[in-house]
Amino acid sequence: MNESQTATSPAGIIFNGLSILFGLLAFAIGIVNTFWGNDPGFGIFIIVLSSIFFPPVTALIREKTGRRIPGYLKILLALFILWAALGVGELFDKIRLMVIDLRS
Repeated sequence: MNESQTATSPAGIIFNGLSILFGLLAFAIGIVNTFWGNDPGFGIFIIVLSSIFFPPVTALIREKTGRRIPGYLKILLALFILWAALGVGELFDKIRLMVIDLRS
């Protein structure tokens, strides 16, 4: 099965959809950390990592390097982003600060 068939198969469509949704979530986490956190570098790092979840970026990486990013690596990266944002990054406190700031 070639890659064009994989992208149009039901499993490929679901995986791409989930990848895009998590990419958007990680991008939003990066934005919150960049502007309402105490470490904008961490937020920018999360934004850069979130780009891996978007199919055009994955296709560009595959085109330039000749290698594709395995699904298990994306899952591990997603777990790392969630762990870093929720555990270490205190995401909920930053969201509270963002809401307070946007209301005033």
